[in-house]
Amino acid sequence: MTITGTTKLAGVIGWPVEHSRSPLLHNHWCASHDIDGAYVPLPVPPGSLDVALRGLQAAGFRGINVTIPHKEDAFRFVDRKTQSALRAGAVNTIVFEDDGTTTGDCTDGKGFLANLHAHGVGNSRHAMILGAGGAARAVAAALLDSGCRITIANRTLQRAIALRDALEGGEVVEWDAWPGQLASCDLLVNATSLGLGGSAGYDWSGSLSGAAPDLIVSDVVYVPLMTPLLQAARMRDLKIVDGLGMLIQQARAGFNAWFGILPQVDDTARALLLHSLNGD
Repeated sequence: MTITGTTKLAGVIGWPVEHSRSPLLHNHWCASHDIDGAYVPLPVPPGSLDVALRGLQAAGFRGINVTIPHKEDAFRFVDRKTQSALRAGAVNTIVFEDDGTTTGDCTDGKGFLANLHAHGVGNSRHAMILGAGGAARAVAAALLDSGCRITIANRTLQRAIALRDALEGGEVVEWDAWPGQLASCDLLVNATSLGLGGSAGYDWSGSLSGAAPDLIVSDVVYVPLMTPLLQAARMRDLKIVDGLGMLIQQARAGFNAWFGILPQVDDTARALLLHSLNGD
């Protein structure tokens, strides 16, 4: 990669940000489409997001992705928000417009649904969503807006209730009660940190004991690719959808806005990310 004065620039802001695979993915797409562009990781500590956004826009960046812990702050700082961002209450993709303004989008929910469809999963009728944070809200909003009935379970009940109220839809159950509800669900989504980094400590297998045989099990976590939940689901012969496809799918809209091409999701991009995740 050669960066010149005409190179189109974009990147990802987070704290920390070194774990992000987005630079690998976007730079792969730039190379594949022969685009004079570059996508860089940008470590920005909490409290500095507003300054960073103004500085990057002044420096000629086309836009950025925003990851933990800045998604909710980014929502406050952008000049306009897409409907998806309004529903999610967060922004993960920002476009620096030619007129000096900023547009914020949240592509997580759309990326989640696109990943399901890419795995041959049609529209869900009833989804159990575990978690009440930013990822859970984006997924819950997308499912609700697609006509799906949702039930939310979170270890802190009040946060689940707050999410339901913010979305103006859905149901809430106590954390200990969600496994007993699976018989009526056709989709289970883990949007908590349980399983991140391969951490154990939760009895996923026991929790899936009452699942309907056609239950689809998805995890938004992609490190590791086969989370403890997905491993337990596979042992019960349930169809699984890993989180890597969501990462790829949610990235497409930003790339299109910044670099002018809507990239296709292919085996090459997935293999490249898998290679990185496996440390090969």
